[in-house]
Parts: sequence; structure tokens; C-alpha cells
Amino acid sequence: MRKDEIKRYVLEYLVDESILPSTVLETAITVPTANTFELKRLEMEMNKEIRLKEMEREREREEREREEREERERKEREMQMEEKAREHEFRLKQLKLGVIKGSDPKIGLDTRGFDVSKHVKFVPKFQEDNVEKFFNHFEKLGEQLKWPKDEWSILIQSNLTGKAQEVYSALSIEDSMDYDKVKKAKLQAYELVPEAYRQKFRKYRKADTQTYVEFAYQKERHFDRWCASKKGLHI
Repeated sequence: MRKDEIKRYVLEYLVDESILPSTVLETAITVPTANTFELKRLEMEMNKEIRLKEMEREREREEREREEREERERKEREMQMEEKAREHEFRLKQLKLGVIKGSDPKIGLDTRGFDVSKHVKFVPKFQEDNVEKFFNHFEKLGEQLKWPKDEWSILIQSNLTGKAQEVYSALSIEDSMDYDKVKKAKLQAYELVPEAYRQKFRKYRKADTQTYVEFAYQKERHFDRWCASKKGLHI
């Protein structure tokens, strides 16, 4: 078989495999068999096309592997979050049973040895008419008694009543495990947000029974609360 025929068969195979474009066959027909330079150029072009095709396939393979890896990682994160949520709910139910029965010392015990049931008695009583005071008192106790921050949402839940309990129940399981999100939701529910404080400060007027000193103190208090709420500070 002649060299040009072999070349032709090779080109046809590469075109059939979509490695080379069909235009290569047209070019090959016009190439004189005796012209070694042209044959060499054609071979170089063919090799270039093959390399480009291989690179493209390699990129596609890497992209598929990346997507598959990200999907696996996403599912693993979801499974871990679901497991934490189930554990959170289970421990919360255990805690409630322990508070009611007071019989099982293991109820509320986490993997680090922190016994929620022993500390829940220190949680201050929730007061709907003074939500800020409750959170400030609770957080100070948490710092003083060295409660793990990731246990605060469980501890605080044990003492909620009224609207606060409804707000907690409306949160997603993931958010209910985050103390900062629990606190934010409750402050919003009781309108203890910067805009509410601003309105209180602007609309506050002296009562007939107040002295000017008392009025000035309360006015300043409303202003401080407004500023602190905008900065996320404790009041």
C-alpha cells in the first residue's frame, strides 16, 4: 500500500473519531504525494489537532471530577448538618424531660462533658416586658460560668415563654442551633431593633409626673439603646 493511501486511511479514522475536522480530508486530496514538505506540514497540523483534542478531553474530565467532588462535599456537609440538627432536637427533648423529672444525671450531657441539665437552673427567668435585660443577664452568666457558646441556644430555649417560644419554634432547625440568630429573631419579634429605638427616642416626651432630670435620663437611655443596637453592643 502506498504511503499516501496509508495517510488517507489514518486521516479518515481520525475524522470518524472526531479528533480531526473533515476539512483535513479535503486538504489531503490536494497534497501531492511527492511533496515531502507538504506532507510534513500536514502531519504537524494533524498532531496539533490531536493534542488540542486531548487537552479538551482532559479539561472536560477534570471539570467532571471537580463537579463530582463538590457534589460529594455538599452532600457530606448536609449530612453533618442534619446529624447535628437531630442531636440538637434530641438533647433539647432530653433536657425538657430532665427538667420535669429531675432523675437522670446523663440527660443533657454533651460529648465534652458539659451537663446542660445542671446549668439550666441558672438561666434567668424570661421576661417579655424586658427582653434586653434577659439577654444581657443570660450572656453575662454564660461568660461567668463558662458555658460553651454552642450550648447557649439549648439553655435559653429551656426558659422561653409566650411570643419568644413561638419565634423559636418558627426558626429552622439550623437557625435554632445558632444563639446569635435566635437572639436576633427574638429582638426583631419584640421590635427591639435600631429603627424601633430611633422611634422611641424621637417620640419620647416628658410626663407630667417626671422631673426634668428623670426625663433627661430616660431620653439619654433611649438614645444609648438606639446607638448600641446599631453597633450590636450590649446595653
